[in-house]
Amino acid sequence: MEKLTVYQKPTCSTCRETLALLREAKAKFVTIDYFATPLSTATLRRLIKKLGIPPRQLLRTKEETYKKLQLDEKELSDEDLIKLMVIHPELIQRPIIEKGDQAILGRPPESVTALL
Repeated sequence: MEKLTVYQKPTCSTCRETLALLREAKAKFVTIDYFATPLSTATLRRLIKKLGIPPRQLLRTKEETYKKLQLDEKELSDEDLIKLMVIHPELIQRPIIEKGDQAILGRPPESVTALL
């Protein structure tokens, strides 16, 4: 089985649930805390492409930063949104699970089973 990469925040309950499911399934995976090791613009672009969604769909709309930056009121390009997510990783939905040329958003955590 190909190793999974889980982009996550250790204090996030959804991330912890996803990791527990992966351990239970005896899946091989590595984790990347993208708060401790920030994602590059290129990595985030690659993940968004694999997810098959526009960057705006990856935004956490209930985050204080989202509200403070008034992102619901601004029309920003995909590149601008990606740059904002790199600067403010709290804006990125999590966890993101990558396997080869695929990626999924682990919301709900059970969605990770699609990659197993």
